Order: sequence, then C-alpha cells, then structure tokens
Amino acid sequence: MGVGGGSRGRRLVGGRRAELVAVPVLEKRLGSLPVIAEFSRRLDIAGVIDRVCPVRDVAHATHGQVIEVLIANRLTNPSAMVGISAWASAWAVEEVYGVPAAVFGDDRLARALDAIAPQLDQIVGSVGAAAIAAFGVDVARLHWDMTSVSLHGAYDDVEDGFPAPGWGHPKDRRTDLKQIQAGIAVASDGGVPIFHQAYDGGAGEISQVVEAMQRLQVLAGPRRFLLVGDSKLLSYGNITAMSGAGVGFIAPLAAKRVPAGLFASLDPARAVPVDYTALRDAGKPADRRGGYRVVEDVMDIPGPRKRDPVHHLRRVLVHSTANQAAAIKARTLKLDKARTELDTLVRTAGTRYHPDTAAVTAKAEQISRHRRIGNYLRTRITTHPDTGKPVFTWHYDQAAIQAEAATDGWYALLSNLHPDEADPAEILRRYKNQPAVEQRYATIKGPLAVTPMFLQHNRRITALITVICLALLIFSLIERELRTNLAAQGHTDMAGFYAYDNRATRPTGRLILQALHDLRLIPAHNQQPPRIPHPGWLQAQILALLNTDPTQPRWP
Repeated sequence: MGVGGGSRGRRLVGGRRAELVAVPVLEKRLGSLPVIAEFSRRLDIAGVIDRVCPVRDVAHATHGQVIEVLIANRLTNPSAMVGISAWASAWAVEEVYGVPAAVFGDDRLARALDAIAPQLDQIVGSVGAAAIAAFGVDVARLHWDMTSVSLHGAYDDVEDGFPAPGWGHPKDRRTDLKQIQAGIAVASDGGVPIFHQAYDGGAGEISQVVEAMQRLQVLAGPRRFLLVGDSKLLSYGNITAMSGAGVGFIAPLAAKRVPAGLFASLDPARAVPVDYTALRDAGKPADRRGGYRVVEDVMDIPGPRKRDPVHHLRRVLVHSTANQAAAIKARTLKLDKARTELDTLVRTAGTRYHPDTAAVTAKAEQISRHRRIGNYLRTRITTHPDTGKPVFTWHYDQAAIQAEAATDGWYALLSNLHPDEADPAEILRRYKNQPAVEQRYATIKGPLAVTPMFLQHNRRITALITVICLALLIFSLIERELRTNLAAQGHTDMAGFYAYDNRATRPTGRLILQALHDLRLIPAHNQQPPRIPHPGWLQAQILALLNTDPTQPRWP
C-alpha cells in the first residue's frame, strides 16, 4: 500500500536535508468493490432509499450512497463505525462510488441510519421485490427462521416504534448480554434472503410467523407459495392463518408433541424409499450414503377452545439412516462417559469424597442429569453391615435402551399440501432445503462479522441489522449468479480458489469475495487516468461470469 495523505518534515539524505512532502496514495485496494457496486445498482438500493429518505441538494452524499458504502464495508472488511472512513481511504471507495472517504465520519453514518430506520418496511420490501425481478429469483418455496444478535450495553431507555433489546435465549449463548432478534426468509432458489425483519429481544418466535407470512405474500404476488420452517411454525394460530391465506407449509413436529410409542411402532423396512441424496453424501459411494424412507398418516390439531375447528394435517414420518447412526453414536458415547463416572462413584462411596448416603445420592443424580441418562439408569444405595458406610451399585436398563433405540432415525413433518401437490417423498425433499436459512445465518456471524454490537439506541440497531441483511442479500446473489452462469457453460466447479491446490470446487460467496480481495487500483495522478493492474486468471473469470467491468464506477 502506498503512502496516503502525507506529512512534512526534514531528514538527512546523503548529507543533505530532504523535504518530506505530501504525496497522493500510490495504490488502493479495489477488491470486490466493483462487483458489490454493480449488484447494488441492479437492486437499486440507493435509489430506493433516496426516494423515501431524500436529502438536500448540497449534501456531499445521499443516504442511499452512504448505506451502499456501509454494505460494501460489511462485504469486504467489516469495521466499526469509527473505522469506516479509514477503510474508505485505504480502499478505492471514492473511485468506485464517487464519494470522498472523508464523508464517512461516524456522525454521517449515524444520520443515515437514523434516516432509514422509520422507512425500513418500505426499503426491505422494495429491495426484495427488485431482487426477485432483476435476478429472476423463484419464490415458490421460502424457508423461514429466526436468530439473535447480542448487544453490549444496558439499553434501559428505548425508542418506541422500534424493536427493544431484551433478555432471551441467544443463539450464541451469551446469556449475559441483551439481544435483538432477526428473522429472514430465504428462497430455495439459490438460498437468497429476500426478506428480513427485526424483533424485540424477548419476542416469542411463534408469534412472528403470521406477520412475516403476510409480508411474504406481498412479495410473492398472486401465486401460492410454500413456507418451510422449524417446529415453531406449528402453533394452532399459525396453522389457521396459513391455511386461511392459501399458504402451503411444511415444518417438523416437535419431539414433545409426537404421540408416545408412535416411532417405536414403525418398521423402517415397510416405509417407502425416497430418491434423495444429501449434499454431504454427494461424493460418497452409494453404499455409504444416508438413506431416507417415509410413511404417511394424518394428525389432528385441535384448537384451544372446543368450538375451534380441528385441522387435519398430513403427517409424514421420516426415517433417516444418517440420523439413526448419529443417535446410536451419541447414546453410546454418553453411556460410556457416564459408565466411567458411575464406576468411580462405586469406588469412592463411603470415602471422604462421598462419605454418606446423601452425598452419594447427590453425585449419582448429578451424573444422571449431566449425562442425560435418567431414562435408563437404575441405582441402589445400601449401607455396609460392618462399617455403616454407603454402598453404591448401578446398572443400565437394557429394555429402556432398546425402547429408545427403536425410535432412532425417526422424525415427523406436518404439511397442509394437497396430495396432488406433493407425495410424501416430495414433502421430504422440499423440507430438506431448510438448512439454507441456517447457512445464511452462519454467513451473518462469519464473513459479515456480526459480533456483539453496541450502538447508541435501538433505532440505529434496527437500521444496522437491515444494512447487514442487505449485505447478506448481495452476498447470496453473487453466489447464485456466478453458479447460474457457470452452469450455463456446462460446469459446476472452478479451480484456483485454494493456494497450492488446483482442485476444482463449487464456488461459494465467501470464496468468490476472497478471490477478488487482492485486486488493486492505481488512482489517477499527474493527469494519468486510474489504472487497474491486470487481474489474475481466476479474478478475470469471476468478473466475466458476474458481468462486471471493474473500470466502471458506480456513479459517474
């Protein structure tokens, strides 16, 4: 990186005093900025924002331009608000976006967040619709889930009209921090998050489904769409609302709602095999791949009141050999670990470590609870006739273990889809894309670097969550676009992503942005136009597949 800005002073060079003068930056990092700017243009993010959040003509940058640059920062080198200006100086932000780096002080960024916060519903809806129209994203099947964003700070005073930080059950297990929750709807087509919404930190996930469904109906238009979610989708109120609105749904039945003995009564050999291969098994020999079988029945969901109509839903009972093997492995592991601890307790009962019956009982209960073996642990504590010391014995109830093993690999899916729309095997196949939304949340916590955040108030927190989700949208569209254009050439993989390893791999958003990260730009100086050193082979291929000309700025 060349010298930026400059300073003045004197030093001795060869016996003479030399003048230190200010010189322009000799080189800046360009990275993936041209690609991000091009996708922002196709989504018209700045235009959408500027139409609902106009600024005076004398402003150095519009709110839309500022938000687009914030999105670019998230996708290139995530920084705290106070570091955005320095990042913009080191990167070719001015050359690509046409806005000087000095504009992006934390006060200006905060004003942009404050401006968009009251208009987020319109912004999110408009950009989501633009993604569907500009990139042809198919929204016939959408996957919905929620996550949490942990926050530093007390936030005792919150602004009305925006989600309030609160205590909850954080996904990152930071129970010492308050949180804001966020829900996203991801299209099965490319895993594109076309919709997002922020919620109170203590809001229940079940109660957010209906509002999200209504917003998604607007995005999807007149066509019927399928909503896939987790077990929290299946409250009576949510089922009533989705069925009444003509929205199809698929969701797993929570284990506690499965009738006792149902899974144990099923024989996998009598279920129907499903032609489906999990992505993790795609490269394995056929005999090492996980297999799936399904059988269908009906489950009645009554309402909380006697006069409420009963919903008759299709229940697809799924057996997975991969899940079965995982359950066997997990149970064997916890039984072995517990056995070691229980055998130790046998030896230490009556010693100074566990001197009496109460101490032995407490330790046995602690082992049972910690190792989760209460269903099949049987213990006995007696008193030695000669010494009066406690004697501890134990064994596993093999009948109880076998009864649990009979349920291994089974789970249930509920759906209101008509049999003409999907048979049991197809219901399973449509559900299996649900991890796509979880992968997008992993992107938020990973490449987009959303660590516990701190902002002045909940208005800005809500706006920043939208910035992050718009960055996730662009991240996902870049991945989808490159894969789509690569497939049009008859390929699914590309080589060159890994140093000293020329193996071909399926490109991901992370690999694409990493490959472009080292692109450089030599700014204009001495009446010379800005120049981009020739991209490497992989970089040139990516830019071509994404239809991006790195020499074209976002705004003239």
